[in-house]
Amino acid sequence: MAWQEKVLRINLTTSEVTTEALNMEWAHDYVGERGLATKYLWEGMDPLADALSPENMLIFATGPLTGTMASTSGRYAVVTKGPLTGAIACSNSGGKFGAELKFAGYDLLILTGKADKPVYLLIEDDDIQILPADDIWGTTVWYTEEWIKTHHRDGQIKVASIGESGENHVRYACVVNDLHRAAGRSGVGAVMGSKNLKAIGVRGTVGVSVDDPKGFMAAVKSSHERMAGHKGRMNFTKNGTHPMLDMMNEFGGLPTRNFDDTRFEGTKKINARASQTPNEHGHTNLVANKACFGCTIACGRIAQIDEQHFTVINRKEYMHASGGIEYEAAYAFGPLCGIDDIDALTFASFMMNEHGMDPISFGGTLAAAMELYEMGVITKEDTDGIELKFGNAEALTIMAEKTGKYEGFGKVLGLGSRLMCEKYGHPEVAMHVKGQEFAGYDSRALQGMGLGYATSNRGACHLRHDTFGPDMEDQTGANKAKPCKDSQDYIAFLDSTGLCLFTSSAGMKKPMYHELLNTACNHTWSEQDLDLAGERIWTLERMFNLAAGLTSADDTLPKRLLETPAPSGTAKGHVAELSKMLPEYYDYRGWDTKGVPRDETLSRLGLDD
Repeated sequence: MAWQEKVLRINLTTSEVTTEALNMEWAHDYVGERGLATKYLWEGMDPLADALSPENMLIFATGPLTGTMASTSGRYAVVTKGPLTGAIACSNSGGKFGAELKFAGYDLLILTGKADKPVYLLIEDDDIQILPADDIWGTTVWYTEEWIKTHHRDGQIKVASIGESGENHVRYACVVNDLHRAAGRSGVGAVMGSKNLKAIGVRGTVGVSVDDPKGFMAAVKSSHERMAGHKGRMNFTKNGTHPMLDMMNEFGGLPTRNFDDTRFEGTKKINARASQTPNEHGHTNLVANKACFGCTIACGRIAQIDEQHFTVINRKEYMHASGGIEYEAAYAFGPLCGIDDIDALTFASFMMNEHGMDPISFGGTLAAAMELYEMGVITKEDTDGIELKFGNAEALTIMAEKTGKYEGFGKVLGLGSRLMCEKYGHPEVAMHVKGQEFAGYDSRALQGMGLGYATSNRGACHLRHDTFGPDMEDQTGANKAKPCKDSQDYIAFLDSTGLCLFTSSAGMKKPMYHELLNTACNHTWSEQDLDLAGERIWTLERMFNLAAGLTSADDTLPKRLLETPAPSGTAKGHVAELSKMLPEYYDYRGWDTKGVPRDETLSRLGLDD
């Protein structure tokens, strides 16, 4: 129960479609979604395979709670080897696609090989079709989703697709579903494009059942009541994640102009209040909030650009309301690039959604390009005549579209910051871990965040650990290793349930997840079992990366963060204290001094076979 106990495999090279029983021993050990897909990836491919080769696997995975009555049960993950990092990639998305895949009867969709020409999939319960994508290849995500629904005369089909960026292997291309929800990081869309797969349309009527309906509904009711009056939930509903911009700016942890500073002078023009306040033309950027499937938080932002703004004044096709800026996009397009134009940021967000790109990695790459431009390393001849200086809002919007369409200098930006800066002989300008660009938290101000960035299995990521409390209380590297490790394990488990990470900030506690799982599934876990599942998932991801050729040398931060003190804010004069934290972290994990899990650790986690 809760699991569908069924896996759908499609070999795109041979067009062979098969189904198989879900390995229930693995399901008990890895729960679902992120964990279960990691196990299937580990068992199913050579980690040394090129990420953009047919030998890479691409897995769409749901969790046991996906599609149930539990709050935020619309989540699914895309798991593969990432082309941005060469490491394991697990990118999580909301919306409605994940629930629909579960309704069609599948826990996992495993894609292998490469089609000899562009195709898309149509999954209607057990009717699986591999169809030619001639009419949608070379088009946007927005066009593709509408075309599939119209072509098949069913507006209820849920679509996950890639834009031209994914087709052309932009290293941080996304898989976008429901127009503006995305499996957004590590380049999973480029892997989909490398397989000549444009889209997946799903229509499911099988439904989802649970093992103990009365017990499950009691657990659902309890969690709903807990979240309803919780301050975190109410703040998410009203403002989404956008208020983090002010918080980090005041704290002095807001990366600005490619980490040259930790505070941005233009924050008030692009913060949550600015998005909700009419401008001089009477226009308000934020239109509404929006929820994913089964969500009682509704943190999503829907925005519209001022009709008098330069980005849309002659382009009425972008006058509609769509997915607006949240914290990470606001940070990456705004402070990181020195830009304080909220409508320009919104237009860039539209470009990310329409063409299928990660806003964090795009913003980080553009900021690095702006620094290279101001250094004189690249010129207007390189940048298609655009003055690529910090603060140039027009440059942001032009380059967002060029990269999405894979045109001109956009092809260079599509490499990501690491490869781009290596191309121009200045790798030190790229702000990344394992090739993936940073989210909006400076490691000199938030030491635990820096440790989490450095050790994240998918490259720099703020969603793989939670050390905010310890970081805000103490800005040294002391006592950060254990909360970093423990929260990494906890989030690995939570990401495997099919629920959203934000539930943990909106009132839900560990016993609630435990009760939901034990009443939904025909299996019983103790709380220790679930703790071990999280640690097992994290460690298996580490094993994949080690087998792929990564080492402890990749558990690091850019020289700028390690050696150049923060210039302002509460962390003024501080550098990231990674050298103090990393050995302690390895020890807590039961890894040796080179970051390799010890035999006794693997044995304890059942990973020694």
